[in-house]
Amino acid sequence: MDVKVWKEKIPQIGQMMEGEEIVWINPLLESTESGLAKTELTAADVRDASDRLRRFAPYIERVFPETEDSKGLIESPLTAIPEMKEALAVQYGVSIPGELLLKQDNRLPISGSIKARGGIYEVLKHAETLAFQHDLISEGEDYSQFAEPVFQELFAKHKIAVGSTGNLGLSIGIMSAKLGFHVTVHMSADAKQWKKDMLREKGVTVVEYADDYSKAVEEGRRQAESDPYCHFIDDENSRDLFLGYAVAGERVAQQLKERGTVVDAGHPLFVYLPCGVGGGPGGVAFGLKLVFGDHVHCLFAEPTHSPCMTLGMMTGLHDAISVHDFGLDNKTAADGLAVGTASGFVGKTMQPFIDGCYTVSDNNLFSLLKLLADKEGIYLEPSALAGMPGPVNSIQAEAEKADAVEATHMVWATGGGMVPEEEIKRYYEMAGK
Repeated sequence: MDVKVWKEKIPQIGQMMEGEEIVWINPLLESTESGLAKTELTAADVRDASDRLRRFAPYIERVFPETEDSKGLIESPLTAIPEMKEALAVQYGVSIPGELLLKQDNRLPISGSIKARGGIYEVLKHAETLAFQHDLISEGEDYSQFAEPVFQELFAKHKIAVGSTGNLGLSIGIMSAKLGFHVTVHMSADAKQWKKDMLREKGVTVVEYADDYSKAVEEGRRQAESDPYCHFIDDENSRDLFLGYAVAGERVAQQLKERGTVVDAGHPLFVYLPCGVGGGPGGVAFGLKLVFGDHVHCLFAEPTHSPCMTLGMMTGLHDAISVHDFGLDNKTAADGLAVGTASGFVGKTMQPFIDGCYTVSDNNLFSLLKLLADKEGIYLEPSALAGMPGPVNSIQAEAEKADAVEATHMVWATGGGMVPEEEIKRYYEMAGK
């Protein structure tokens, strides 16, 4: 691969190699209808995932008391952040006429991040499959019985493995251990110590690597292949993870309806999604497109040092390239986004649907973290702030109707609910350093 040729062909690549923040508008964006015609995934697949989560709700409510109010539904609030909107307008010198909302996946129960969607879903689907195979349950029965000893005895004979930078490992580790599986999380060098400690406290085996995310996934996959009793959750290629995330589309639609927010041709919705390997933001964006079609505009947000999805989509090479190929080091405080090579499955699936991508520096992540805490009293982990410059970027890029008073801007806050208090304090103090 000739980097010089790519820099000449796409000048923004040169800017990215210099560590500059960029906004890239996708020239291959299609109508939702034609995009869906190119993918193997359908609305029926997402409905199936949604139904499965409903079946498991009585079990979730039984074993995770924090979900009692939601009757076992793993969902997060949608919060207006008007003070933050005004602060962003001042900080960036850009008027934001529409409403600014924060989708607070940092407050998702069980594991406090967006990974509580796809990660927990895939574990539950695997548990259901094993229970069906062993005639322990049928679809019409009460799934709260998954907490009974007979199920735990079955799952104790099976293993689950995953490679992770942190939050996916937390969601899968916590859920798998609760069901009774033996679970191993292969953690990359950027994973935070507190995440490793929390998993070990819950009986999860944590294997640490000096390398980055891709190595952790590769090793986890390799070890699982030789064990017929081990189910490997493949963050780079999993359909089930993707569909678990996609259920968020119908959930957000209901929340917007409840608050009286209209989404149509005259009232567009702009959604800004922090992106690592791509499964979480890809699944969410896919689910939103199924509900709102061309009236929703989704952008992926990545750190300047780890823009794997942006580079993959820009070049059309997806998982055939790494950020290292362009001289970037994949080192960022946004540990959940510290990914060098994007998911080819997600990149190719989402290419027709994504309006664009943008990058944000670590310094700005910390600055925005402090600003949100000061203005709204909401504390997130650094990676979860990647979506926050989105409204500014859309308006400055002159996206159609982004600057309209009828527009709604939604920043997806991907994590932070499980972060220890002393760590949150440290993040806050990092702003301005």
